[in-house]
Amino acid sequence: MKYIIDGYAWIEYFIGSSKGKVLRDLFLGERNEFFTIDCCLAEIHGWALKNSQEFSELLKIIKANSEILVSSENIWIFSGKERFEQKKRQKDFGIIDSVILVKQQELGCKIITGDKHFKNFKNVIFLG
Repeated sequence: MKYIIDGYAWIEYFIGSSKGKVLRDLFLGERNEFFTIDCCLAEIHGWALKNSQEFSELLKIIKANSEILVSSENIWIFSGKERFEQKKRQKDFGIIDSVILVKQQELGCKIITGDKHFKNFKNVIFLG
């Protein structure tokens, strides 16, 4: 199975929470493939700065466990449309959330997150 790991899920993993255990367990699956979208690194870096964590060490863990996907021009353009549509239902739906959705559609995979914006979406493992 293929999975996109968002910033929320990575942070839960890094702090060792019970929510992060879901991700730890999925890492044990030999056939699982994991992806982190480049824009999620900004969220994780911001969290690291706020919590006095060494981002370079976190980045090593991310790279060891997932492939970092670089968002193309088209992904950003389609994400603008996706955000426009999602904001009709969730006024605070963000652009990074939109990028994640567009990449999910492109890859045909599941999203691992605890972000409330994804709670009622299909193909989401919600860390609730």
